[in-house]
Amino acid sequence: MISCSNVTLRFGKKTLFEGVTLKFKPGYCYGLIGANGAGKSTFLKILAGEIKPDEGEIALDKGVKMGMLKQDHYAYDAHTVLDTVLMGREDLYRVQKDKDALYAKPDMTEADGHRAADLEAEFMEMDGYTVTAAAGELLEGLGVETSKHDWKMSQLTGGWKLRVLLAQILYAKPDLLLLDEPTNHLDIRGIRWLEEYLDAYEGTIILVSHDRHFLNRICTHMVDIDRQRATIYTGNYDFFAQASQQALDAKLSENARKEKRISELKEFIARFSANASKSAQATSRSKLLDKIELEEIVPSSRQYPRLALKPKDELGKDVVRVEGLSKSFGELEVLKGLDLTLVNGDKLAVVGPNGVGKTTLLRCLLGAYENDGGALAAQNLKADSGAVKWGVSVRLNSMPQDTKEELTQELSMVDWLKQFAPLEEIQVIRALLGRMLFSGEQQEKSVKVLSGGECQRLILARMMLLGGNVLLLDEPSNHMDLESIESLAKSLAEFGGSVIFTSHDQDLISRAANRILELRPDGTCLDFKGGYAEFLEAQEQQAKAAKKSKVKA
Repeated sequence: MISCSNVTLRFGKKTLFEGVTLKFKPGYCYGLIGANGAGKSTFLKILAGEIKPDEGEIALDKGVKMGMLKQDHYAYDAHTVLDTVLMGREDLYRVQKDKDALYAKPDMTEADGHRAADLEAEFMEMDGYTVTAAAGELLEGLGVETSKHDWKMSQLTGGWKLRVLLAQILYAKPDLLLLDEPTNHLDIRGIRWLEEYLDAYEGTIILVSHDRHFLNRICTHMVDIDRQRATIYTGNYDFFAQASQQALDAKLSENARKEKRISELKEFIARFSANASKSAQATSRSKLLDKIELEEIVPSSRQYPRLALKPKDELGKDVVRVEGLSKSFGELEVLKGLDLTLVNGDKLAVVGPNGVGKTTLLRCLLGAYENDGGALAAQNLKADSGAVKWGVSVRLNSMPQDTKEELTQELSMVDWLKQFAPLEEIQVIRALLGRMLFSGEQQEKSVKVLSGGECQRLILARMMLLGGNVLLLDEPSNHMDLESIESLAKSLAEFGGSVIFTSHDQDLISRAANRILELRPDGTCLDFKGGYAEFLEAQEQQAKAAKKSKVKA
């Protein structure tokens, strides 16, 4: 299908890839994984021909049609949402537009009629009407409502534009599909739809994703980009994690065996090399020693933050009681009479389609708390009606969805953290930053220039410093790599207080939540007391029952 041979790419003095040789076979789904900065997106662009490597070459089989998810938000602003998707099939789109232009003529000539008939036949031969309907179904599956299909792309925000561009590339049905973070800006319902769609896709897929559940669900192979190399593993992400650890353990075990043998040989040589009767044996062992080579173990570029969220104060039974909470923005009613009660130990994941009020709910909860441990006052909201009563023992810490909004001061990371705990020793603050992978001179970097992932880790360092017993986190896995998400999921699962969080990362929800609050577009909600797997199973059973009831009717 597509292969790369001895691909090397350098940026200045930094080598990103060196001598990478891989072959991607037809009909499989490959997930590109690696630490942030390892070059996953860059490698995808090399395969797409957007970046030329310094050495090596890319070979695409003859006749293979390749498509890549475009990230240009403004390329189709003059077109409607539906037309943007239809343009994924340029041949079909051209025929349809030519046909529609002829039918729109007020004074259609006989020649126009003949031409329209030819175009209609060509359109039918392409199965045009069925295929065009499929464009609308793709948009619906990705959460773009029918009412928005005639909107201009310029009317959509960046996240919705990306959904349309994803629908466009899926509509084109290329033989080789290249996707860079296709689940970005999708809610859980959209991600699950995309999982099912890609799972049934007959072409070859190569994608980048930080969603472990998504990688496990659809990938047949993993491509691990690490140490300037790329290695293919058969199986999904969990199989890769197990296989790579086993390979490392085998190398370490073999090296330990060899090191023991080396020690024994050196001891013998040192003891008997001067002994005339044993000198031949010592010489023989010296030759054996020269032949023993230890397996090279290059340190991985992967780094796991040592995140440990621990409450400093004991949490009582009552966490928060919400009664009749409502919030509107103009004529748009986002929350409608919400009731909710949380007790110590509840770890609540708030889920639902984009726009149903997940972030609004968290901000209203913050707005009812007097001291949120550092969140921006601008991010807190007052509900229009209803009541929020926090437990007297609650010490709340929070993480906003856009962490950059908090990091606008001209302060180093050390000084920024120090302002939240002025009595804390500087060594403690530096140690916390070290646990979150900020070491040495990095700790003096201004908070204003941090990347998205660095911002997330700094806010988590603050949460460790403050030690709240209730945590509110809005999309905490945004901008995080798989290693950081895994560390976060483990820490939230082990946290000795209560947690309320929103997330589109199914693995994080599965591992950290023991209760699910689903907000729905009609203003209702479902408070499910159980984990994410049980929640999904209950939904599937409900959907089957509804379908069965509909068939009977």
